[in-house]
Amino acid sequence: MEQGLNHLTGHVSLPVEGMTCASCASRIERVIGKLNGIGAASVNLATEHADVSFDPAAVSRSDIAAAIVRAGFQVPAQTFELSIDGMTCASCVGRVEKALLKVDGVVTAEVNLATEKARVSGLAGAAELIQAVEKSGFGAAMVSGDETQFLEDERRAKARARHDLLVFGASALLTAPFIVQMLSMLSGSEFALSPMLQLLLATPIQFGTGLRFYKPAWGALKAGSGNMDLLVVLGTSAAYWLSVAILMVPELAGDGHLYFEAGAAVFTLVLLGKLLETRAKRGTTAAIRALMDLRPETARVQRDGAEVEIPSSLVQSGDVVVIRPGERIAVDGDIIDGVSTCDESLITGESLPVAKQVGDTVTGGAINGEGLLKVRATTVGSGSALARIIALIQSAQATKAPVQRLVDKIAAVFVPIVVAIAALTFAGWMIFGAVDTSTAIINAVTVLVIACPCALGLATPTAIMAGTGSAARFGILIKDAEALERAHRVNTVVLDKTGTLTEGKPSVRQVVAIDGDAEALIILAASAQQGSEHPLAHAVLERAGKSPLAHLKAFKSHPGRGLEAELDDLSLLIGNRRLLDEQGVALGSLEDQCVSFEEDGATVMWVAEKGPELRLLGLIAVADAIKAGAETAVAQLKRAGIETVMLTGDNARSAASIALAAGVDRVIAEVLPEDKAREVRSLQAAGRTVAMVGDGINDAPALAAADIGIAMGTGTDVAMHTAGITLMRGDPELIAASIRISSATYSKIRQNLFWAFIYNIIGIPLAAAGLLSPVIAGAAMAMSSVSVVSNSLLLKRWKV
Repeated sequence: MEQGLNHLTGHVSLPVEGMTCASCASRIERVIGKLNGIGAASVNLATEHADVSFDPAAVSRSDIAAAIVRAGFQVPAQTFELSIDGMTCASCVGRVEKALLKVDGVVTAEVNLATEKARVSGLAGAAELIQAVEKSGFGAAMVSGDETQFLEDERRAKARARHDLLVFGASALLTAPFIVQMLSMLSGSEFALSPMLQLLLATPIQFGTGLRFYKPAWGALKAGSGNMDLLVVLGTSAAYWLSVAILMVPELAGDGHLYFEAGAAVFTLVLLGKLLETRAKRGTTAAIRALMDLRPETARVQRDGAEVEIPSSLVQSGDVVVIRPGERIAVDGDIIDGVSTCDESLITGESLPVAKQVGDTVTGGAINGEGLLKVRATTVGSGSALARIIALIQSAQATKAPVQRLVDKIAAVFVPIVVAIAALTFAGWMIFGAVDTSTAIINAVTVLVIACPCALGLATPTAIMAGTGSAARFGILIKDAEALERAHRVNTVVLDKTGTLTEGKPSVRQVVAIDGDAEALIILAASAQQGSEHPLAHAVLERAGKSPLAHLKAFKSHPGRGLEAELDDLSLLIGNRRLLDEQGVALGSLEDQCVSFEEDGATVMWVAEKGPELRLLGLIAVADAIKAGAETAVAQLKRAGIETVMLTGDNARSAASIALAAGVDRVIAEVLPEDKAREVRSLQAAGRTVAMVGDGINDAPALAAADIGIAMGTGTDVAMHTAGITLMRGDPELIAASIRISSATYSKIRQNLFWAFIYNIIGIPLAAAGLLSPVIAGAAMAMSSVSVVSNSLLLKRWKV
């Protein structure tokens, strides 16, 4: 470790994983200390962090992290979300991303113009990220991600909207005489404002209301970049100073015409466009605001035998909350007293009230029906279902679609190209146009004003925000923009059987015992499966009811096959045909009955005694009813040209029966849990774009392997975490709906990008050719962004 370093301006606190004792911490300190430029290194085993002071000119954060990794430990990347203030167009997005990526240790940086947020991952600290953004000419602050942060963002957005409205009002008031003058000229009237009055009206607009554009334009120039504000400032300034020059030297313009109205009208129209754009963008966050409003401000909690009304944010896990008829439920919890129904439509999209009784769970934000309920709170705050749904939607809306990265690259060079075209326009008119200087300048001004990088920056994120928000209203939660993009390309949907096509609540249909005692066989099978979470085990235990069970001494699972269990006086094998074949158990006379049950869609569990000699005891046929909407769901997928495949560990005959009833195209049966992912990859290798739909832990690897995983909301947290799309209720018709909303969203993105590009491709040449005035160009530029956002908002009309 170097001593006496005079340039220890760098400090980093890195999270370190893999330490188990004090010697690990000492080893990391020694490894870091051997690097050049290190002043001090302190590793805390309890907090699992390494605090290092260093000279940035000699060593980087990445070098320090790499040294820790080489020592055999892990340095996980940290993810920060920043609120960015001052962005106006797609060029600003590129500038902020470029500034963030220059920070030592930053791995990825994604900036979203519509949400005005940046998501950064890597080893850099929050202070360095904020400093980098501020140096690039924008404001930045850390985002906490909780409800308070969202409300603060809302408050600031409303305050900014009020300020913008006042600025626009002042600008419109001063511009009104110019508009009257232009309309009079068009009607042939001789009404005209005096030159000095025009100057007096235009000056406060140019240097008063126009200040809103000057500051970000200057920031872009200092950063060696450009943005929409720079184009507006260049164009309006050129028109203003040209008019001042003509006022002083009338010979500069053949007819002595002044262009004060051009700058004034452009500023006013752009301000109007920004106001309308802000209002339209607010519509894209309507889904989050609606969910935020679901949680009541207060809750009645039982304390010391009395009901006390407290802020819902202060309810703790374990508290008993009293919910009266018609009230919103404040927290997630379990019903300990009462019977009622709950309206969960705004959370799950389920339109019908759901019956609730003691033992059932309720979700915060739902509306209680006609009964009085007492609920023991289980999950509060950020861990609640409502908070997680809001966080997932916000996360999805903040992500950047792959197509947007190409748009950002174009936007990065857009402003310099437009300025170059404007310069060429001026030169061309001066050389070949045989016109006075003022005409050449005004045509160049029109090029600057009509160009609009804003629409390019808003085309994709506003569509994603509107699309994910609309999907959430119907219980479809989309993880990120990439999931949206992949989903709309799907041509094969792989469906798990249990819990996806069927209810996931199997029941015992038939019991066949070799010795004729069916009830004894059920009790043995139930005893062997005590504590099991498998749906088939639940069916057997439910059939056994309250019958006394034998003591379970030992248990061994054979995934995808069955189990071995040791009871007090015997050992059992319970499982499918594959397990019994492996153990050498002959099926004997029960073979024909098994085939009959399986052809009717039942799953057969074989029961055998494992002793000195293996002895078959009988079989239990368990059936699971097909979900009401399964057939309709499969038909919807087929109409969309999507092939359906059922992937199950069940036997081929039972699987074929279920598939036939649901109308599924193909069946892949008797697949072990660990082989499901391999079957998905096999379909992908055949050129298919695969969506995997499942609800269990066994489905998680296949969900991850698929191009897009779709988890049924009635399933496990593991499956939901792995999936790109989560369906909040177990309705199979939402599978096709999730693909439709993805397609609708990407259709809007394509439309938006088409209009954003075609607008500039057509508008700029027309402006350069002198066929448009600055006022018309300003109006067109202002409306281009509004039209893109408004087109995205049409997604709010989407329905399942």
